[in-house]
Amino acid sequence: MNLFSSHKPYIIAGPCSAENESQMLTIAEGLKALPVDMIRTGVWKPRSKPGYFEGMGELALPWLNQIQAITQKPVCIEVANTQQVELALKYKLDAVWIGARTTVNPFVVQELCDALKGSNIAVLVKNPINPDVELWSGAIERFMRIGITDIAAIHRGFSSYDNTSKYRNKPMWALPIELKRRYKDLPVLSDPSHIGGKRELIAPISQRALDLDFDGLMIEVHPTPDTALSDASQQVTPETLKEILQHLILRKPTVDSDTEIENIRLVLDSMDAEIVDILGKRMEVVKKLAQIKEKYNMPIFQQDRWCEIVDSRNEWGQANDLNPEFILQLFQLIHDKSIKTQFDSLKK
Repeated sequence: MNLFSSHKPYIIAGPCSAENESQMLTIAEGLKALPVDMIRTGVWKPRSKPGYFEGMGELALPWLNQIQAITQKPVCIEVANTQQVELALKYKLDAVWIGARTTVNPFVVQELCDALKGSNIAVLVKNPINPDVELWSGAIERFMRIGITDIAAIHRGFSSYDNTSKYRNKPMWALPIELKRRYKDLPVLSDPSHIGGKRELIAPISQRALDLDFDGLMIEVHPTPDTALSDASQQVTPETLKEILQHLILRKPTVDSDTEIENIRLVLDSMDAEIVDILGKRMEVVKKLAQIKEKYNMPIFQQDRWCEIVDSRNEWGQANDLNPEFILQLFQLIHDKSIKTQFDSLKK
């Protein structure tokens, strides 16, 4: 049986990064008695910009061996190159995860596969930073092909141009659900810490993941979160983790003949939520357009622009096997609502 599908929910917890030995021994004691199945931490921290804490590197690995001994729980770290893989194997760590910035690069993923080939270490693959299920599934398949049997996917959300979202990384639930549909035996865990980016969002995101029948959670836990050297705002204390886990509602999995239908409906619901969210944001942009038209004394309706919309959207629809009549009806509704929104905006 796959390690990560041994039971639900499979809980992985630990600090964003291993900062010092004392911190790691404290977190080990804090997580020892909790229903945590695996302890995580970052040893090498790939940062977007230089000048920030980038991890303790190999110096931290003996601390993790101590945690293995103290807690009798497996430990996992992130790896991004072959040297890091070799050190993870040298120190006999139990699992490694492939980060979002790494999953996006098939060349690097293949190098990691080559370095791990023949080992019995467990591998977790985070989704790429961009919403591309093909890249995600491609990385997973590479590890499957080299014989890794304990493998799981981690949903940590996707980067977005939208800086008004309440999430650090937009969940886009339809993508991990689609991954689960493709690989029915693949455990898929959610990382509410990186999706939310704020500790107060961890509980509701965790519950949403379990409601969608995810197999587990990866949550960042720190003895003193506010003093953490990385991702302080999204980490919780062991005590808070205990409270979150105690209040989670576990849904009974569907096992009858409607399972496949229900899975597809979950995908559709998530996609519809994305569509509604985008339409709402589109109308906000339309209000700004109305202000510009008023400023330059321009008419609300512009025939040439409407013709351009019909032609371009029809081309987009054909590229996705969507009927031109359907596309026309859809954008007539959107355009009519946009016109009304502009008039309503000017009345205020």
